[in-house]
Amino acid sequence: MRTVGLIVEYNPFHNGHLYHLQQSLKITESDAVVAVMSGHFLQRGEPALLDKWSRTRMALAGGCDLVIELPVAYATQAAEWFAFGAVSLLEATGVVDCFCFGTESGELEPLLAAAEAVARETPAFKTMLMQRLQTGISYPSAYSGAVADYLAVQGNRTAAEFPFAMPNHTLGLHYLLALRRIGGAMQPFTIAREKAQYNQETATDSKIASATSIRKLLLEQRSLEGARPYVPASTYQVLEEQWQAGYCPVSWEPFMSSLLHAVITRTPGELAALREISEGLEHRILRSLPKLSDISFEELLAELKTKRYTRTKLQRALLAILLGHAKADFTADKLSAGAEYIRVLGFSEKGKELLRRMRRSAKLPVLLSAARPPAMYRYLELDVKASGVYMLGVPAKTAAGSLFRDYTDKPVTLDCLE
Repeated sequence: MRTVGLIVEYNPFHNGHLYHLQQSLKITESDAVVAVMSGHFLQRGEPALLDKWSRTRMALAGGCDLVIELPVAYATQAAEWFAFGAVSLLEATGVVDCFCFGTESGELEPLLAAAEAVARETPAFKTMLMQRLQTGISYPSAYSGAVADYLAVQGNRTAAEFPFAMPNHTLGLHYLLALRRIGGAMQPFTIAREKAQYNQETATDSKIASATSIRKLLLEQRSLEGARPYVPASTYQVLEEQWQAGYCPVSWEPFMSSLLHAVITRTPGELAALREISEGLEHRILRSLPKLSDISFEELLAELKTKRYTRTKLQRALLAILLGHAKADFTADKLSAGAEYIRVLGFSEKGKELLRRMRRSAKLPVLLSAARPPAMYRYLELDVKASGVYMLGVPAKTAAGSLFRDYTDKPVTLDCLE
């Protein structure tokens, strides 16, 4: 059974994701899909619109066969470590033959050339990166520019002219870099995104819209109807159930009191010890609080944002404060060791067969729940805590027991959708 891996957030699963899944099966000639999916907090430093079990239901109904969780330690990182965590987990299953990711261009060759050129990060490349950073631009922009500079110096001008700074090109490059660095055997593929780009805020097609624009419709209009044309019927069913129960949509705003408490009760030195807090950002955050006219996340971001500090960078920093993620727990040495387990969130009938194969081939323990003491695995402990924090932000009043659903919830199966 040839199997393709997908790296996803499904926030929420929409028609564009369905197209990507179906095309991935087609171009890789695969029979099954393994998705590694972020949990309750996402790569751009945001809480997920719905909890991870609801999004797993969407994924299975949409055609995924096995959904495994990308630990929060990687899911909330910038491109390099997000990609490393996801690719290394797919490789660790031992059953994924290839993986397929979306890009703006659908071109793989320039990304492969760049990954081969910069995988070792030579002194020359590091110098080019530092020179770019010294101009005051963000790290992603500096990295993309340095890649192009290095390829030009190496004589590969065709690849050097490739738009590496586009969000999916950036992620794609880091997926390929991660594959090289772990010595993975999976074959990479890419397909072009259709009709809606990664962070496009306004829907311009009758059926395809980005997850960003769908979330904007749901959060601003406070109505499900606006999203209906852009999601499969199965996704709409889950959205409707969760919406009526008061469990979605989740946004940053409900976490503001907890976030401000975490900021106010820490000293500048304690804030500086947290992940993503650097270059005096702790002082900027503290100075911004008296300027707020309202306890609003968007107003706080507006006070903090600069050319150097992008929205995504700031959201990740504020999320690190909310979750209490210390720099010492997220060093390059610790992250490069990878996850210590494979956490299963859900599976189909084909997924059962994949799980049987994984018990023989997986390079890591396969967990169907967090029932074991999470302290056995440092990243699982962080996931359990992150789930508890997330449940505090759901619109409905949260029962105490739901703070620890990681201990009690079994993997989602297709019969849960009937």
